[in-house]
Amino acid sequence: MIRTNHGRRVCRGLAAVLVGLTLLPLAACEGEVPTAKDRSSSATPQPDLTTQQEARIRRSIVKTLEQANQAKDPAGLDARVTGPQLQIRSSELTIAKSTGNLDPKTTIPGQIAQTVIPGDSGWPRSVFAITTTTEDQQSKRLLVMNQASARENYKLWGVARLFQGAQLPKFPVPTIGAQMGAADDKGLKETPQQAVEHYADVLQHGKNSKYAKEFSSDYLRDSIGKLTDTVQQGIDANKGEQKQTFTPEKGQIRVMRSSDGGDLVVAQINSVWTRKAGEGRESLPASDAEKALFGGGQATSTMKVTYVNVIAIYVPSSSSSDPVKAVGAERQPVKVEAV
Repeated sequence: MIRTNHGRRVCRGLAAVLVGLTLLPLAACEGEVPTAKDRSSSATPQPDLTTQQEARIRRSIVKTLEQANQAKDPAGLDARVTGPQLQIRSSELTIAKSTGNLDPKTTIPGQIAQTVIPGDSGWPRSVFAITTTTEDQQSKRLLVMNQASARENYKLWGVARLFQGAQLPKFPVPTIGAQMGAADDKGLKETPQQAVEHYADVLQHGKNSKYAKEFSSDYLRDSIGKLTDTVQQGIDANKGEQKQTFTPEKGQIRVMRSSDGGDLVVAQINSVWTRKAGEGRESLPASDAEKALFGGGQATSTMKVTYVNVIAIYVPSSSSSDPVKAVGAERQPVKVEAV
C-alpha cells in the first residue's frame, strides 16, 4: 500500500482483512461426448462410476496434493490437478515456500458428506463431492473432479469452500446418477452462463450492479465490499485510486442438475485489483501472500494483483420463488506485479 504513516496503518489493517478474505488412475468405458439435453429429456442416467471408485480417485488426488504440500512445490501437480485449482494450488504452494506455512484453507478433509455422480455416458464428465468440515471446524468443501477423456485420470478441477449456513440442492443417489448440465441450460431463472456473468458484475459493482437484486447476499460479495471500503479510506487520504474488474474465464464452468429442477454451477471468475498510490508514493504488497508473489520486484506507484476466484452458484428453476444465490467460493491471488 502507500508508504506513509497513515498508509502503514491502512496496510496493516488491509493485510488483516485480506487474510480473512482469502477463503471460503481410472480408465472409464469408451463413449460419445455428451451433448446438452433439454431439461425435459426422459433419458435415464446409468452411472459408470461407483462410490468405491470415486473414493479411490479422491484418495489418489489428495495423495498428490499432500506430496506437493510437503515439498512446498507445485511440480507434478498437473498429474492430478487441472483448471482453476491448478492455478490456485500452485500459488498457495509458492506462498508457503516463502512464508514457511501452508494456509489452513488448503486443507481438504478425507471424509465426504455427499457424492454426486453423473449417469451421463461419454466425456468430458465431472463428479461433485461435498466433504465434511475440517478437524479445526472450517467449512465443508465442494470438490469438482473432471475427467477429460476415457483414458485420462480424473483431476481436481475446482474447490469451493461452502458459506456458513449454505443449503445445497438435493441430487439423485449415486446408484441412480445425476445429470450433468450445460452453460446454456434452459428452464431456469437464467442460464448458468448468465448467472456467472451477472455475479461477476455484482462482485465488481456491488449494490450498484444492475443485477444486484437477482442474488441474495453472501459472504464473498460482502467481504469484497468491506475490503474495498477499507482500502478506499487510505487511498482517499493519499490521493490515490483503485479499481477492480471481474471477468468469467471462458469455458471454465461445470454444471450439475439437481433433483428439484435447478442447477448447481461452479465456475472460474478472474479478477484484477489495481491500486495506485498518490503523488510521489509507492504502492506496496498488502499481505504476506502478496509479498511472497511479488518476490523481489521493484515497487512503483501502481500495483496490480490478479486473482482466481472459483464460485459455486445455485440457479433455481424458472418456477421457483427462490433467488439465484452463491453458496461457496475460493479466492486466491496468483500474480502480483508493479506496473
